Amino acid sequence: MKSSCADFLAKKLTPHLHVHSQEPVIGLTVKTVQLHLIQRTQYARVWIPDPEEVWKSAELLKDYKPGDKVLQLRLEEGKDLEYCLDPKTKELPPLRNPDILVGENDLTALSYLHEPAVLHNLKVRFIDSKLIYTYCGIVLVAINPYEQLPIYGEDIINAYSGQNMGDMDPHIFAVAEEAYKQMARDERNQSIIVSGESGAGKTVSAKYAMRYFATVSGSASEANVEEKVLASNPIMESIGNAKTTRNDNSSRFGKYIEIGFDKRYRIIGANMRTYLLEKSRVVFQAEEERNYHIFYQLCASAALPEFKTLRLGNANYFHYTKQGGSPVIDGIDDAKEMVNTRQACTLLGISDSYQMGIFRILAGILHLGNVEFAARDSDSCTIPPKHDPLTIFCDLMGVEYEEMAHWLCHRKLATATETYIKPVSKLHAINARDALAKHIYANLFNWIVDHVNKALHSTVKQHSFIGVLDIYGFETFEINSFEQFCINYANEKLQQQFNMHVFKLEQEEYMKEQIPWTLIDFYDNQPCINLIEAKMGVLDLLDEECKMPKGSDDTWAQKLYNTHLNKCALFEKPRLSNKAFIIKHFADKVEYQCEGFLEKNKDTVYEEQIKVLKSSKFKLLPELFQDEEKVISPTSATSSGRVPLSRTPVKPAKARPGQTSKEHKKTVGHQFRNSLHLLMETLNATTPHYVRCIKPNDFKFPFTFDEKRAVQQLRACGVLETIRISAAGFPSRWTYQEFFSRYRVLMKQKDVLSDRKQTCKNVLEKLILDKDKYQFGKTKIFFRAGQVAYLEKIRADKLRAACIRIQKTIRGWLMRKKYMRMRRAAITIQRYVRGYQARCYAKFLRRTRAAIIIQKFQRMYVVRKRYQCMRDATIALQALLRGYLVRNKYQMMLREHKSIIIQKHVRGWLARVHYRRTLKAIVYLQCCYRRMMAKRELKKLKIEARSVERYKKLHIGLENKIMQLQRKIDEQNKEYKSLLEKMNNLEITYSTETEKLRSDVERLRMSEEEAKNATNRVLSLQEEIAKLRKELQQTQTEKKTIEEWADKYKHETEQLVSELKEQNTLLKTEKEELNRRIHDQAKEITETMEKKLVEETKQLELDLNDERLRYQNLLNEFSRLEERYDDLKDEMNLMVSIPKPGHKRTDSTHSSNESEYTFSSEITEAEDLPLRMEQEPSEKKAPLDMSLFLKLQKRVTELEQEKQSLQDELDRKEEQALRAKAKEEERPPIRGAELEYESLKRQELESENKKLKNELNELQKALTETRSPEVTAPGAPAYRVLLDQLTSVSEELEVRKEEVLILRSQLVSQKEAIQPKNTMTDSTILLEDVQKMKDKGEIAQAYIGLKETNRLLESQLQSQKKSHENELESLRGEIQSLKEENNRQQQLLAQNLQLPPEARIEASLQHEITRLTNENLDLMEQLEKQDKTVRKLKKQLKVFAKKIGELEVGQMENISPGQIIDEPIRPVNIPRKEKDFQGMLEYKKEDEQKLVKNLILELKPRGVAVNLIPGLPAYILFMCVRHADYLNDDQKVRSLLTSTINGIKKVLKKRGDDFETVSFWLSNTCRFLHCLKQYSGEEGFMKHNTPRQNEHCLTNFDLAEYRQVLSDLAIQIYQQLVRVLENILQPMIVSGMLEHETIQGVSGVKPTGLRKRTSSIADEGTYTLDSIIRQLNSFHSVMCQHGMDPELIKQVVKQMFYIIGAVTLNNLLLRKDMCSWSKGMQIRYNVSQLEEWLRDKNLMNSGAKETLEPLIQAAQLLQVKKKTDEDAEAICSMCNALTTAQIVKVLNLYTPVNEFEERVLVSFIRTIQLRLRDRKDSPQLLMDAKHIFPVTFPFNPSSLALETIQIPASLGLGFISRV
Repeated sequence: MKSSCADFLAKKLTPHLHVHSQEPVIGLTVKTVQLHLIQRTQYARVWIPDPEEVWKSAELLKDYKPGDKVLQLRLEEGKDLEYCLDPKTKELPPLRNPDILVGENDLTALSYLHEPAVLHNLKVRFIDSKLIYTYCGIVLVAINPYEQLPIYGEDIINAYSGQNMGDMDPHIFAVAEEAYKQMARDERNQSIIVSGESGAGKTVSAKYAMRYFATVSGSASEANVEEKVLASNPIMESIGNAKTTRNDNSSRFGKYIEIGFDKRYRIIGANMRTYLLEKSRVVFQAEEERNYHIFYQLCASAALPEFKTLRLGNANYFHYTKQGGSPVIDGIDDAKEMVNTRQACTLLGISDSYQMGIFRILAGILHLGNVEFAARDSDSCTIPPKHDPLTIFCDLMGVEYEEMAHWLCHRKLATATETYIKPVSKLHAINARDALAKHIYANLFNWIVDHVNKALHSTVKQHSFIGVLDIYGFETFEINSFEQFCINYANEKLQQQFNMHVFKLEQEEYMKEQIPWTLIDFYDNQPCINLIEAKMGVLDLLDEECKMPKGSDDTWAQKLYNTHLNKCALFEKPRLSNKAFIIKHFADKVEYQCEGFLEKNKDTVYEEQIKVLKSSKFKLLPELFQDEEKVISPTSATSSGRVPLSRTPVKPAKARPGQTSKEHKKTVGHQFRNSLHLLMETLNATTPHYVRCIKPNDFKFPFTFDEKRAVQQLRACGVLETIRISAAGFPSRWTYQEFFSRYRVLMKQKDVLSDRKQTCKNVLEKLILDKDKYQFGKTKIFFRAGQVAYLEKIRADKLRAACIRIQKTIRGWLMRKKYMRMRRAAITIQRYVRGYQARCYAKFLRRTRAAIIIQKFQRMYVVRKRYQCMRDATIALQALLRGYLVRNKYQMMLREHKSIIIQKHVRGWLARVHYRRTLKAIVYLQCCYRRMMAKRELKKLKIEARSVERYKKLHIGLENKIMQLQRKIDEQNKEYKSLLEKMNNLEITYSTETEKLRSDVERLRMSEEEAKNATNRVLSLQEEIAKLRKELQQTQTEKKTIEEWADKYKHETEQLVSELKEQNTLLKTEKEELNRRIHDQAKEITETMEKKLVEETKQLELDLNDERLRYQNLLNEFSRLEERYDDLKDEMNLMVSIPKPGHKRTDSTHSSNESEYTFSSEITEAEDLPLRMEQEPSEKKAPLDMSLFLKLQKRVTELEQEKQSLQDELDRKEEQALRAKAKEEERPPIRGAELEYESLKRQELESENKKLKNELNELQKALTETRSPEVTAPGAPAYRVLLDQLTSVSEELEVRKEEVLILRSQLVSQKEAIQPKNTMTDSTILLEDVQKMKDKGEIAQAYIGLKETNRLLESQLQSQKKSHENELESLRGEIQSLKEENNRQQQLLAQNLQLPPEARIEASLQHEITRLTNENLDLMEQLEKQDKTVRKLKKQLKVFAKKIGELEVGQMENISPGQIIDEPIRPVNIPRKEKDFQGMLEYKKEDEQKLVKNLILELKPRGVAVNLIPGLPAYILFMCVRHADYLNDDQKVRSLLTSTINGIKKVLKKRGDDFETVSFWLSNTCRFLHCLKQYSGEEGFMKHNTPRQNEHCLTNFDLAEYRQVLSDLAIQIYQQLVRVLENILQPMIVSGMLEHETIQGVSGVKPTGLRKRTSSIADEGTYTLDSIIRQLNSFHSVMCQHGMDPELIKQVVKQMFYIIGAVTLNNLLLRKDMCSWSKGMQIRYNVSQLEEWLRDKNLMNSGAKETLEPLIQAAQLLQVKKKTDEDAEAICSMCNALTTAQIVKVLNLYTPVNEFEERVLVSFIRTIQLRLRDRKDSPQLLMDAKHIFPVTFPFNPSSLALETIQIPASLGLGFISRV
């Protein structure tokens, strides 16, 4: 029952599919499917209309049943709602797409295609993911972010270049690439139609499209076309843009820019066509609108001095600028905009005079608007006399006031016989004034456009073009007039073209897939177009009304009502107006006001007014009307003047005589219709590409989305129409493999067949019963709308059920595991608890038993102790009692005994007391007596004391000496000690004397005589004693004072010491603290310095790498320029019409190499050059400066002088030879030394002659190559003179050569030679000087004939001239000395000829010995100054000595026996034939080119070279260099090395795309470089050599400079190898690393849109990760086979892995479909496979793994949890190799593939941004995939012995021999 209801509703709603309707018919179709799928499903999500947000998401709370009028819904914010269905249509709300489909790149990938789904998808991408581009089928929807985004750099351009449109995320570059690719592939012109409101980003989109074309076309020199086009924007905006009610900078015209390309598809120029300028805005503006910006810019700049003559003022003063009432735009400074406009005019070549002319005309228009008319009557009017606005207008325009005033108020009527002048009414006069203003402005607009096109024009022939149409979008305002009608008419035509193109693509897709289809009926707006342009249409009726004499807007409106009302469904009449009509456009209904239609359509301009302007004295004004006859459309001078089908611009055909008036009478509508038809023809003749720009809000807020404004634009721009067309057919398309991968989970194992197509068919028949819902194509399955959502629901349910089962199983397993774990834990706990309890019980028993035992012993102890105590107490009592009794008895006995003793002592005491009393009385008497005597003595002492006080007063100054005593404390201590000793002595003496006196007194008492004397003596002694006592007392007082002072001083000292100790302690503490701080600071400084040292070291390493990289980039650039130079020379040769017979040109790389490194090469076929010059008299000459010719002529003259001096020297040497012969006859013993000397001198002369001859041939060849047609023509006198001079020099050198040969034969016959030791320096210096003149590189550059090169050559020749002049001065001095020596020798020879033969020889030998001695002295001075020259000469002398020894051996055979007997016996060096090879290869000079050809040019790495030992060509070349070094032939060495370098360059240029060739020569170049280092003789390179290898070192030449040349060559080869690797790997990386599923079934394919299915280029093949690894294996095996250095292989592998990582990451950052959890797993698995490959090849330490770190972290970022702050912190710490922009981009692009994944919240991304804001990294989004790491070539010596190398016969080198 339920299914039948669903079928009934489906049938009921099906007919609506074929109804022409403006409503979204797709809603009905989708509703049918929705009802069929989820009518009983609760919680289904739907969209409901909302007045604020347009559409709101809600959820069904109750199952829907057929017939329900209300839906129970719950909004996302939690509010419940009852949604009432429309009772008429009963349309259900549209279903919401699954979350997995939200945010798709292509809107056609959505399962439910309707307006809310489109709007929501755009909003999610724009707000959440910050993505501004989205595909909608073939349309690119671009939302203006109002923020600068880093997605337009050159790295992004390179990423999109060559990619298919559906492979990358939506971008304007993808559209531009598609257009460029189709233009080149299909040989068809392209168009990019950019539409949208002004401010939506149309101009920016066009700018980026042009920048893309300029970049990918390789036309760097033509990139200024884009700048010029962009420079035209300020001009075009100022004269064509105005403020409207919706936009402050609305474009009021359309433009079509054609970007021209040549045959090689490089930009050569551009051309602009404009459409429908809104002229009425010049004279009228609605409320809140403005006139064109240029008028307000002029008014704002009126105060400028140059604008004073324009007499401008405020914008509110002029009628044409004040009508809108809004003269100022917020945030816009019109004065600044005026400056920008003038600068743009200057940039485009509009001079200041023309600019002022433009401003005069614009100012005149403003003043013309202020002209007022006074009505005379109803049919006539007049202008007030001397009307200021008209006067200013006439002055500015340069016309007569009277004429202009007359014709503004009158018009001329012409009949067949007469002409009448008729006055016009005031209204007609005002209309005529406004028409004149509009006409002037339109012509000025066209004139400016013409000048812009002239600036953009190119003289190169255009082969094809890509047009960019920037045109106004659909408009509807409150008041819509004629302009809006024309704009909407144009949009109707463009929409029809768009619909037809979309329909055509749909049908082509169905036919391509061969599926049965019926005609898709979609909304066709042809009825609307017919309503406008067909016969009796709106435009036809308008033109007819314009022809009526009294036609008006009202009558025209009535005709419209009568013709179309109720007859055409698209035409309606407003209810409350009779002067308006409504047309139903494809986007919306628009009400047009009829007022002004006729006047604007007529655009009437009186011919008399135009004639007045043409007669103006102002030059610019007539120019505006010069070509008016040629212009069909007054709005566009170029729009109708081009044939759109042609590929090159065609100038407009001139109008026929008599046609002007007819064309001029055409109405504006008719003209616009014609131009629009031409535009449509142009677009139909090209392949269109659509870009729809959306303005997200009107306030220019960044990333703010206004749903109302967005949906309004979506409806108007045709995006929803694309959805409707797609939804009407089969919008969802899957390839069979994608369907199988996605829905494999819905299949059973038995359903899976080997045939994927049949498998998909079987499954679909089971899943979808209605076969009309899908169709099977050849390669794809086509689904109706909603079917993918149904399949996704089934898949999600299946996965959900599987997940539930997995969760159930896992949770059961987890719970069982948890239960078993808990059970085991419980058992364990019980076991331990029970054991613990048992142990506790046993312990209790043990404790109880122990307590009883303790109690037993305790109680026993207490009882025993108590018994012992009682027993002890008893015994003690007994003992005490017994002792007491005994003691009492003892005491009794003792008392008795002591009583007796006491009595005895008492009695004795009483006797002693009596005695003491008696004695005391006696003593008392003595004391009294002595007291009396003491008093007397006291009295005397008092008297003495008074004298002491006086003494103190007298000596009171002694206190002042206390300080002195303090200073002398040490001395006083000593005195104190002495006084103490003295006092002790005195006391002893006093006691002694006292005893004596007493004894004397006793004796004197007995004797009277003695008594008197004794008495006197006692008195004197007493006086002395008193004195001594006084002194003692004084001394004691002083002692006490000193002691007190000492104590005080000691106390102060101790206090001071304690204070010092405290201070010392504090100082020590501070010292320790300071030491600790110093130590800490030193430690910190050390650590800081170490860190700085490490950082500086790292920085230096980075700087070194950067410098290395810059140097290698310069080498790369030089190589590119060198190839370009070769190509230019080849082109020059091809362009020469007359061939050059017999001309053999040196290879370009040869000359380039020489010019770069200043190495001169061997002149090939130099002796044939004079003959060639005679054979090529008619050869085309390159221009030569006269100064260069004169300098060469002067140089030839100098060389003639040198030749003459050398000829004199030859003569002198001949004479010396004759004299030497005579000397040899006289002195045989010294003949050996002279033989060596003469032989070496002969060789030097030959070498010098050869060098001079080569130099002359060099100059002659340079003269031939740099000749001028005027100066050096064969018939010119200067040419003949110079040629004769050169020829004579050559002939003279030939003569000298013969003379040298004769001299050599004479010397051989005479067996005489000269010692080379002391005569080499001059010739060698001359040889080196001559070599400096062989700079062929400069002369080779002169061959190009460029003036700059000739100047450079001239400056270099001037510098060489100076050096040569200095060298020639020194040579002339030497020649002069040689002449003097020659004269002396001639005199000696004349003298010797008069002597006898023996004396003659002896004299000549004596003179020769003297001369050689002098020369030796001179050479010793030179040897001290030129150490390096001496070292090289010594090496050369060894070789010459060896040669002379060999020459002597050969000459011994010609010596007669008599001569041998005369010679002294001395050891002779007889060389023996060596059995062992010396590791050298010998070849003839003429075989050099053959050697290079066989060994380099024709050697195939895949052929003969496969079986060779690695590096064999390098070894062979080095062995040849060794032999040339052994011969000391610098010419041969230089020629061989130069030919080798040029040969390698040539073979790499020829086969530079072959990896094996480049790898082979990189390996051999490095091996050659290592050989030059290993055998250079430098100690640093010799330490790894064997003794035998050290013997093979170079002996004569230092080739360090050539090592640098080879190193640079190796760098160039390495860079070329990297480019070859990149070209091979590039197509594999994205497919193998990202797209291919290495782990099958992990990542499901999401539904994709139309773009992925309709790519312009079919896939060439699918690459997998195995393909990449196989290619890496191939690269590695080839490099190893060629013997490449291991370190170099590591660098190549590192570069390869960097390319893989960079390309993969860049594509990941540009592909939203790749940013998912499963893709992160795939990437990590692929990276692990690459790491495994590195481990297998032992390359883990190559640094290759580190280059993949950004990719690894990006893959980890896709897989980690992204919710909490802890996750954000983990991501920030983990992704240190990714930039902030890359991290945010990955998070924004993260897309769930399954419903179980969750999107990244915007708040989380902001958290990441906040945490990373302090990180200083590059803002660049993509990695530089073209980056090449700087390469180094570590020295790698070879252990291979050179003498053991065998040359295979397959190389064809039989002409060289081993030495």
